[in-house]
Amino acid sequence: MNQIVLEILNWYHKNARNLPWRVTNDPYKIWLSEIILQQTQIIQGLTYYEKFLENFSSVNKLAKADEDRILKLWQGLGYYSRARNLHKAAKMVVTEFNGKFPNTYNEIIKLPGVGDYTAAAIASFAFEEPYPVLDGNVFRFISRLYNIDLPIDEQKNRKVFLEVLRELMKDQPPSTFNNAMMEMGATVCKPQNPLCSTCPVQSYCEAYNKDTISIRPVKNKKVKVTVRHLNFFFIEYHNGFFIEQRTGKGIWQNLFQLPLIETMAEAKTSDLTLQLKSLYNYNVKNKVIHQQSLRHLLTHQTIEAQFWHIKVEQKPLFINKNMVFTNLSDYKNFAVPKLIENYLLLL
Repeated sequence: MNQIVLEILNWYHKNARNLPWRVTNDPYKIWLSEIILQQTQIIQGLTYYEKFLENFSSVNKLAKADEDRILKLWQGLGYYSRARNLHKAAKMVVTEFNGKFPNTYNEIIKLPGVGDYTAAAIASFAFEEPYPVLDGNVFRFISRLYNIDLPIDEQKNRKVFLEVLRELMKDQPPSTFNNAMMEMGATVCKPQNPLCSTCPVQSYCEAYNKDTISIRPVKNKKVKVTVRHLNFFFIEYHNGFFIEQRTGKGIWQNLFQLPLIETMAEAKTSDLTLQLKSLYNYNVKNKVIHQQSLRHLLTHQTIEAQFWHIKVEQKPLFINKNMVFTNLSDYKNFAVPKLIENYLLLL
């Protein structure tokens, strides 16, 4: 056995975190955990994992669920396309695989929302297929261990890292090997302040020996962040207010929000008056009783949000037919973006 692999596996058996998806070979549970943990920290994802299993104990139950219910349970995790793809994939398992989760990499990767990494994870953890996993943690660990200076955000370089992993994986149980590599990257070879002094393969680490840890892994592309100015309206009418369901593609698809006007820059009350007139059957001038500003950071967007609290005596005439009248208790039955929830919690 490769000495590096031996050291890593010995370390893993002594130090592995006790995580529920590591003590099962049920592909449904493993798939669920992998989708939830995309872009999500384990400490947060664990709660959602348990909540989903409590509500949907099988892929069949998940497939039969209403999308609104799934989005509500997903609320707060972000990247809601994951939840919609989760639902689509569950339906596909039922219709195309007779309710039995596919058991090969080539079938698993056909599911909506499943890419190379997720398919490799499910295939290896559930079925011991020899596919190495390559997530951010493994990219970082391997790039440092072998001092690889190839940009990890270029698809053509992926095969280089996979070849290294395939060579290391030879004759090892795929599930144990993959879990060990991911655990090394997550708990020892961390992005900032890696725990080199406790690393079982420190003496083999080329980046450590050449003092290049701080510049590994290499990334070429910079994330372009756009700024959006969203003006939400808390329109108070009697003892409730109005929300609307978002349609079309983009962030928060199918979630509920407060009525919205998006502007190119920060807006003032006077700037919005004419636009509001076209949406409601009353003049809103001088009716704003409170204004709140919140910032919401997404991977590719910074949301500069203004919340306008308007109290009206006459029910607005909405052009948008997706409007729902609710109150501060009942709105919790609807799936809303974290930004909207943060504002409503201030009221």
